[in-house]
Amino acid sequence: MNDLEHAMKHPKKSLRHFIPLLLLGGLIGARTAVWAGGKAEQTKPATELKLTVDDTPVARDGRIATSFSPVVKQVAPSVVKVLTSQKSKVGSAAGLPPGLGNPAWRQFFGGDSPFGPGEGRQFRAPAQRGIGSGVIVTRDGYILTNNHVVDGADEVKVSLNDGREFTAKVIGKDPKTDVAVIKVEAKDLPALTLADSDHIEVGDLVLAVGNPFGIGQTVTMGMVSATGRDALGLVDLDYQDFIQTDAAINPGNSGGALVDAQGRLVGINTAILSRSGGNQGIGFAIPANLARDVMGELVSAGKVTRGYLGVLIQDLTPALAKGFKLAERKGALVGEVTPKGPAAKAGVESGDVVLEVNGKDIADSRHLRLEIARIKPGETAALKVLRAGDARTLKVKVGELPGRPALAQGDSTPDDEGTLNGVTVSDLDPRMRQQFGIPAKVKGALVTQVEPDSMAAEAGLKPGDVVLEINHEPVFGADEAVKLTEAPKDKTTLLKLWSPKGTRFLVVDESGQG
Repeated sequence: MNDLEHAMKHPKKSLRHFIPLLLLGGLIGARTAVWAGGKAEQTKPATELKLTVDDTPVARDGRIATSFSPVVKQVAPSVVKVLTSQKSKVGSAAGLPPGLGNPAWRQFFGGDSPFGPGEGRQFRAPAQRGIGSGVIVTRDGYILTNNHVVDGADEVKVSLNDGREFTAKVIGKDPKTDVAVIKVEAKDLPALTLADSDHIEVGDLVLAVGNPFGIGQTVTMGMVSATGRDALGLVDLDYQDFIQTDAAINPGNSGGALVDAQGRLVGINTAILSRSGGNQGIGFAIPANLARDVMGELVSAGKVTRGYLGVLIQDLTPALAKGFKLAERKGALVGEVTPKGPAAKAGVESGDVVLEVNGKDIADSRHLRLEIARIKPGETAALKVLRAGDARTLKVKVGELPGRPALAQGDSTPDDEGTLNGVTVSDLDPRMRQQFGIPAKVKGALVTQVEPDSMAAEAGLKPGDVVLEINHEPVFGADEAVKLTEAPKDKTTLLKLWSPKGTRFLVVDESGQG
């Protein structure tokens, strides 16, 4: 199910649903294209990428320009229209009445049987086409765009602002960031200069350039509304560090340029948050630095290799920060450590709070994922962690992210506040383990019932959770769990829980203050 289908079937969620600026359907074909896998020709990995990068911060003198015409003239030739197509396909029809798929029926229709030469009736699906945007970043034809623009296309064409058209080859795609690299065979193309997107600030003016709705190249202006945004429900992107802007972005702008007031590329437009499917002032772009890193890997190696720690992490809510006696909510809380993984070998433990990676502050779990992903496998990273109030630095030899990453976002509870009243626990016997799929190595007390209107339920405690620790004290059975919650020293209780999704921490607060 794609994002548009999901929004239609779940109207309540569609009010806050992200819409990737996928492909322009309706103006070209009968319906929006839904691609099922990359098929456009992919080139062998190249080894040289000649980018122009200007890492100086934009001027912030408070002056407002009366015209951006010179900037637009500079940028416009570098932003291209990306046209994709997927060939029509022949397949067996589904849902025929019983028996009509039998080859014996062909005798009644002759050689041109509507059921075709094989089993079942043959049909031809219509060809699918779409329009997106792209940005020329090298003079010899490398172009940045979105993965969702070219994914599944049998053919990709690029139309330049001067009217020239080229057939493009897909160099590589990265679904985890929605970045793709395509290339055309040409020389002396108008390549756009890249800025250091780490230097952008909220309030900076930006221009969005692309081909919305296929009407032709369009420029809109706005400002940087926020940085470091996550997807808020946009699935299928594992690494998100969006620039948010109120510059008008619409379907067809995907893969287009977000540039600063000096005409330098700061982001690749990729998604909008909308009730209507059109621009409502909340657009998102992949930062140029992230796109540049992914592009370099795709061009040099044909794939993206990411660092891996082997931990399950979660954000620090106010209640969790209080439960761990932290002065600030900065950092990422380690819920579970993969046995024999890089983090385990370095001495990282469940309950550690990662504060820094190689001297760079970590704001939350999403930030930690991004920083670790950028480290090359085999390199050593210095992790500053807080354990039981003491800060220490651990040296971790970063591994390579496997196909199914273990460095994943842990379950975060809505409010992490409540009371243990209304919670029923039992011992872990063989019958309970079998019923709830609990491994033998897991020790604790099983939550069998949580009253729906209890504060514990609101905090996120569920039947099937196993209580491993209460206020850092290990739990080995139901009686012990009850005893540890009797006459608490304060009104908050910190729980360490196991569930099939992994290990996480949760705070219940009798005062309801969280």
